[in-house]
Amino acid sequence: MKEIAVSVAPIVVFFLIFSSITRKRAPVKLGRIMVGALYTTVGLIIFLTGANVGFAPLGRELGLAMASNDAGKWVIIPIGMLIGFFVVKAEPAVHVLTKQVNTITAGAVSETAICNTLCISVAVSVGLSFMRVLTGISILYLLIPGYAIALLLSLFVPDIFVSIAFDSGGVASGPMTAAFLLPLAIGACEAVGGNIATDAFGTVAMVAMTPLIAIQVLGGLSEIRRQRTMRETVTATARVRETVIRL
Repeated sequence: MKEIAVSVAPIVVFFLIFSSITRKRAPVKLGRIMVGALYTTVGLIIFLTGANVGFAPLGRELGLAMASNDAGKWVIIPIGMLIGFFVVKAEPAVHVLTKQVNTITAGAVSETAICNTLCISVAVSVGLSFMRVLTGISILYLLIPGYAIALLLSLFVPDIFVSIAFDSGGVASGPMTAAFLLPLAIGACEAVGGNIATDAFGTVAMVAMTPLIAIQVLGGLSEIRRQRTMRETVTATARVRETVIRL
């Protein structure tokens, strides 16, 4: 309760001060915003209570159960990828981001495309994280090449997709990831006798990295498709003009 109040109160106070100075908000609209802030506070309290009481312990116990069997412990990788896919599907911030991107780009980048790309990228990152848990591979062998690829792609992809990609990385590694996927990795690491500090932690970093690559790849493919459509349009227009001239 205290943590939520500390997080929300400064935003509300700043907004009230700004509104009183500029006086650009009607009282009715201001009241609706305050009600929205109240809903946000209550929602965060309920969510974080559920995450701390339910999600985190459940994730740890599930990780322990899946990785306890030596013969079938590798099954945690595909299962973890599936869980990662649906965890991002349930991440509220992802839906907010996809809707904003769809609005700003006037539908050029669909919500479904971004959401599915994020889900697949997070599934891959969870699979790599659980591979680390089982093998003890250093996270540096994954993060350094991953960010190098992301930075290289940023030189060729339209700027809007670079910005969306970096925002997507932060959004995907939100509360659901920290509350469920990280405890899941910790539980699996405990079961196989690994080092939690070096093998389990880093899952959130992996989840934040893969969208940088995936969204930029999506942006590159979208740009290629756009240029191809433009070329086809120009070609079709030229053919029509040629036909008209002949007539």
